[in-house]
Amino acid sequence: MALILIRGDNNSKLLNAIADIERHAQLHLMNDPQKIDAEFADSIVESTLKAPLRNKSNVATTFFVREDITLAIMQIKKIHPPAHVVVVSDEYKEYESLNKKLDEAPVFRGYYSNKSQKRTELKDYKKSSKNSRFQ
Repeated sequence: MALILIRGDNNSKLLNAIADIERHAQLHLMNDPQKIDAEFADSIVESTLKAPLRNKSNVATTFFVREDITLAIMQIKKIHPPAHVVVVSDEYKEYESLNKKLDEAPVFRGYYSNKSQKRTELKDYKKSSKNSRFQ
């Protein structure tokens, strides 16, 4: 499981980044993205990168993905989402504080997974049709 933090200018960029992570990076969200304070997200990223940020964010969200940390990093490197995406490893001290914030964080509204939760089955209609003209 990897913890993903996304920060950006507006909600639409974050929603597009989440969709890119799911569709193009092929990562599987384990929970609904949750909204967190943008200043808190900026402080986590500054502390993790050990450098000041050039741009402050206006909105931020976080969620867990099913894949492990290394795979999540490698897959996210392949795409170019419209927001700043950070994989927060459990090795960082900020991981615990971010994880605690998730307990009371509201759901980030607007995102609906494109991936079906229920697997679809292929059905052979030739076998099941009794009044078929082709029998």
